[in-house]
Amino acid sequence: MAEDVFKALADPTRRRILDELVERDGQTLFEICTLLVTKHGLGLSRQAISQHLAVLESAGLVLSRRQGRYKFHDLNTDRSWAVSRSES
Repeated sequence: MAEDVFKALADPTRRRILDELVERDGQTLFEICTLLVTKHGLGLSRQAISQHLAVLESAGLVLSRRQGRYKFHDLNTDRSWAVSRSES
């Protein structure tokens, strides 16, 4: 639903995560955590960042894929998810 997207975008940390995924897709949790600390000065735990990613994923803004031991996060650029969500 649209309110899920707005809730996800309301948090500045989640917007920074999305900004980092816009710059480079396919990042692991470790890479995202490192960027948030070095570029934005955010000292959040990996668990906190993981929870933010889960909110973004449940809102349909981020997709994740497993490859071996790693989980990669990508920005969802497929706009058809917004149409299908608004119809439900």
